[in-house]
Formats: sequence, structure tokens, C-alpha cells
Amino acid sequence: MNEKMELFQPELLKPARELKACRRASSGALRVTGHKPTAAALARAGAGLSQSAFAALLGVSTRTLQDWEQGRRKPTGAAQTLLRVAVAHPEALRDLQSA
Repeated sequence: MNEKMELFQPELLKPARELKACRRASSGALRVTGHKPTAAALARAGAGLSQSAFAALLGVSTRTLQDWEQGRRKPTGAAQTLLRVAVAHPEALRDLQSA
């Protein structure tokens, strides 16, 4: 290794060592976010359905449901009302699925 590299090597490795030490100190810790679940996510969880099954039941694409659940888009009109019903009465959606 040339002399210039030997001079900078400890400085270059310092961030990697700090990251490694931080990971060791927090091993097993879970990442916590401050996001509240959306109405779509709550409704689907309450119904106990997969995204594709829940989207089909609502008559929307899986991608649209994913956008609602992740907060990228908000449902409007009838979809909002249906999600409120689904949150309050998940059994109603399960009944619809079996019909």
C-alpha cells in the first residue's frame, strides 16, 4: 500500500467501524415509525384479507389499494364510505366475500 493510502485508511474506515458498533449496540431493536395506519390498511387488516382479495372485493386495482394503504393517494366518494363501513364492521366484508 502506498504512503498516501496508509495516511487515509484509518479515516476512511472510521464510518464503517461506527456503523458496525451502532448495529452491535442495537441488535434486535426494531425500527419504529410514527406513521398511523390508513383507513384502507385498517379495513383490510380487520377483514383478514390479502391485498388482491380486498381490492377485488372493493372493485379497485391492487395498485390503487396499495396507494391508499401507503398514503400516496386517498380514496374518494363511495370508496371512503365503504372503507369506513369496513373498519366498523369487518364481518360485513367477510360475508360479502363468501357470498
